[in-house]
Parts: sequence; structure tokens; C-alpha cells
Amino acid sequence: MKRFHVHLHVMDLPQSIAFYSRLFAAEPARVEADYAKWMLDDPAVNFAISTRGAAAGIDHLGIQTDDPAELAALKARAEAADMALLDEGQTTCCYARSEKHWITDPQGMAWEHFHTLSSIPVFREGEAQAGACCTPAPTCPTPAQTAPESAGASACCTPAARGKPIGIPVQSQPSCC
Repeated sequence: MKRFHVHLHVMDLPQSIAFYSRLFAAEPARVEADYAKWMLDDPAVNFAISTRGAAAGIDHLGIQTDDPAELAALKARAEAADMALLDEGQTTCCYARSEKHWITDPQGMAWEHFHTLSSIPVFREGEAQAGACCTPAPTCPTPAQTAPESAGASACCTPAARGKPIGIPVQSQPSCC
């Protein structure tokens, strides 16, 4: 089974948790100081909110798979459609260890395809080791830089306006915040 994934940035986590808990008639499956997630079956959605963004709104969309074969099929479809793809392999984010890759739609919206392997106690493992700094993350390319290789590592992250990973080109055009 596949599950639709939506990740929103919110300004007030407790207020948003209360609102979405009433809206979904369900409590979150996971709550952290900066994050909450509902794993709903009807509709089948992994709905996450966090206070980690610069502005409120959609961070990214995605599809979560129940098994690695479904993830491989999504990756094959993206590659067959000649979509720019960033394969992160096994990585950690959002209090989970996952296998994932990213594509960006023509409007620059990031789409994450992932299979969750396990839960972890921190948002991203690198943050636990580096304190408040983020692990290396893609940054927006300049107009002259349109290849995924142009994405560099940030030092101490400045929150992106929206979406992950920023900088995957779509049809040879830069895709950025």
C-alpha cells in the first residue's frame, strides 16, 4: 500500500495539533517539540506538521510506501519519465530512518518518495551530533548552476522558504524556492 504524504510548516504547533486532531478526529501518532505526525487510514495519508520552516505552508508532498519494491517501482517510473531525481538512499529526517529519493514538479514543488525503515529519537541524526546545526543540505543554485551537482552543503542551516530538496532541475531549468 502507498500512503500520500503532506508536510506543512506551521507557526504554532500546539494550536495546529489541536486543530488537526479535531479535523481528523484522531490524535497524532507522534508528537515532538517541533513536529507532529498523523498516520491516517481513511484517507490513507501521512500528514506531518513542523515549526522548522521559514514560513507557514506546504513544505513538500510525497508518497510513502509499505515496502522497498513499491519504492523501487516509483523510482523506475520517475526515471522512465526522465524526471530529475535526487537519490538520498538511506537517510534520516523527521524522526525516522528512511530510504528515499526526491523529484521536483514543473512548478518547483518537491516530491519525496520514501520507505520508512525505523523511528529515531531526533529530527535528523546529524543535528544530534552537531548541536543546532543541520547536516549538509542542498542549497538553491544560481541561474548559472542548474545541475544537481551544483547543490552545495550549508553550514548552519537557514530555513528554506519551502520544499526539499531545493535545487533539483526540472527539464534543464533551475528549480528553487
